[in-house]
Amino acid sequence: MPMPGEHGVLEPFYIVTSYLMWFVMMIAMMAPAVMPVVLVFHRSQPQRDSQPARRSTAFVVGYALVWSLFSCAATLLQVVLIQIGVVDSMTISRWPAWSAALLLSAGIYQWLPLKTRCLQHCRDPIMFLTHHYHPGVSGALRTGIAHGLYCLGCCVLLMFLLFVVGSMNLALVAALTALIVLERIAPIAPAIRHISGTLLVAAAVYMLYTMAT
Repeated sequence: MPMPGEHGVLEPFYIVTSYLMWFVMMIAMMAPAVMPVVLVFHRSQPQRDSQPARRSTAFVVGYALVWSLFSCAATLLQVVLIQIGVVDSMTISRWPAWSAALLLSAGIYQWLPLKTRCLQHCRDPIMFLTHHYHPGVSGALRTGIAHGLYCLGCCVLLMFLLFVVGSMNLALVAALTALIVLERIAPIAPAIRHISGTLLVAAAVYMLYTMAT
C-alpha cells in the first residue's frame, strides 16, 4: 500500500499507485477463477485462421477492463474514506460500525438471488457463452466485458471487506481468493456460499453487540 506523500491522499502519485495496487490485486485474485472460462472460450473459436488468439486476447482485455473500472472506484472510495477518517492509510477500518456494515452487507449478499444468478454464469462457461457469445474481435471484447460484469456481481461486496482489515492483509486476500474459486468449482458451492454468508452476518452481529455493551 503506498503511503500518502506531502500533499496527502490527493497527491497524483498516491492515487495512481493506489489504483495500480488495486488493479494488480484484483487480477491476481480473479485469475484462478476466470482461467477455465478463457480456455473454453479459446477452444470454442474456429481454428482455420489467425483470429482465435486475437479474439481470446480481446476477451481477456474486456474482462480486465471491468476490473480496471472497479479499481478506479475502489481507489476513489479509499481516498474518500481516508480523508474522512473511516479507515487509516492502510485501509484498516477505524469505525466498528463501518466494519459491521460491510460484514453484514457481504453476508446478506451471499444469500441473494442476484448473487446466485451471477454465479451460475461464472460456474458454467458453456451456458455463459451460449447466452453471451458475439462473433469477431469486437464481439469477443463484449463477451469479456459481460463475463467481467458477472464476476463483479459475484464478488464486489467480498472485495469491499478489504476496507475492514486492510487491502494489504495477505491472509484475507488468500481467503477471498480461495472462496471465489470454491464458489465456482466446488460441487457443494451453494453450501460454501451460504456458510460464508452466515459467518459474515454472525461476525457483524457480534461486532454490533460488542459496540452496544
